[in-house]
Amino acid sequence: MNWAVTTYDSAFGYVSAHGAPLVDLLDPQPGERIIDLGCGTGSFSAEIAERGAEVLGIDGSPEMVAQATAMHPGLSFVVGDAHDFTVGESFDAVASNAALHWMTRDPDAVIGRVHAALRPGGRFVGELGGAGNCAELIVAMQTAWRVFGLGEPELPWYFPSPAAYATKLEEAGFTLRLLEHADRPTRMTEGPNGAADWVRAYASRALADVPPELVDPLLDRVNDLAAPALRRESGWVADYVRLRFAAVRRSDGAAATPFGPTPFGPMAADLPL
Repeated sequence: MNWAVTTYDSAFGYVSAHGAPLVDLLDPQPGERIIDLGCGTGSFSAEIAERGAEVLGIDGSPEMVAQATAMHPGLSFVVGDAHDFTVGESFDAVASNAALHWMTRDPDAVIGRVHAALRPGGRFVGELGGAGNCAELIVAMQTAWRVFGLGEPELPWYFPSPAAYATKLEEAGFTLRLLEHADRPTRMTEGPNGAADWVRAYASRALADVPPELVDPLLDRVNDLAAPALRRESGWVADYVRLRFAAVRRSDGAAATPFGPTPFGPMAADLPL
């Protein structure tokens, strides 16, 4: 089921909440200082910079930061762990696109570091995998591992429910302005071999302890199990579910403003990732 909190206010420039590009939801303004947390190779940082903002990209992977620096030489990128990063000055906004669900060690610590990096009234905008993300893929993996007599595969993601993530934000000192939780089935582009290639690309940690001679037959079984739900005539589709939010850092000492009774409604579910 798809849910979308409809609350929204003037802390963000007007944008249609349902399915808008994340950079539009962030609404970066010329001269603003914005952190792209989990910047990867810097493509989202570049989108933000095109709006005139000053961007600092932070990523835990030195390889990703090196690629981002090479691809976007006019922007600033640094290696940093989202769980404990610090910055010397307050920023106007922190944004994160498809990265927070990889920050599994302590999600509360990540939110706390974002809060510390923002000025009062600063914006925290993000999109991550939500509860139910890749459910069919995960079930296919877990079943295949059991069929081959292996232990549960180690899954490297954190996919929170809307209620759980809203609570974390509010308890950390944010006022939540928008929250969407929606199905977004997305064509797999990782390789021609469907779910098997998806596992190699995004769940390689789960393969680390698998005997080499079992990897190919194990992934063939993942494909067999996932195919009824995810293989279409046009190709393979990943069963993505996205959690998108926009929040504002409260002034120190300000009380939280809970949503109270929350109106929900559907949103479009067939947008590209």
